[in-house]
Amino acid sequence: MPKKFKRTTEDFICEKCGTKVKGTGYTDHCPNCLWSKHVDINPGDRANECGGMMRPITVETKKDSYVITYQCEKCGRIHRVKSDKADDFDAILEIAKSKTSALYK
Repeated sequence: MPKKFKRTTEDFICEKCGTKVKGTGYTDHCPNCLWSKHVDINPGDRANECGGMMRPITVETKKDSYVITYQCEKCGRIHRVKSDKADDFDAILEIAKSKTSALYK
C-alpha cells in the first residue's frame, strides 16, 4: 500500500539542540542538528504515538542529493528522508564521517 502524504505546515523547537525551526509543510527534521521526532505513520499525519527522538545514523548520496537514515531511540524504527537545501552541510558531513570511522574500528 502506498504511503499517503499529508502536508502539515508547523513550526517547532528542536528537542535535541533547541533550534527554532520554521516549517514548510515538508520539514521533518531540524536543519541544524538533523535530528527528527517519531510522530508520523505516513508522512505529515502526526498519527504515531511513539514520540521518540530519531537519531541520524547514516548519510548516503543519491544523484545530486543526500539521504539521511534515522533510527528511533525509543522503538528502533528506521526511516530514510532526503536532506533539504536548508540543512547544515557540516552536520551532514559529520554523520557521514562518524559512520565511516565506525567501519574502520
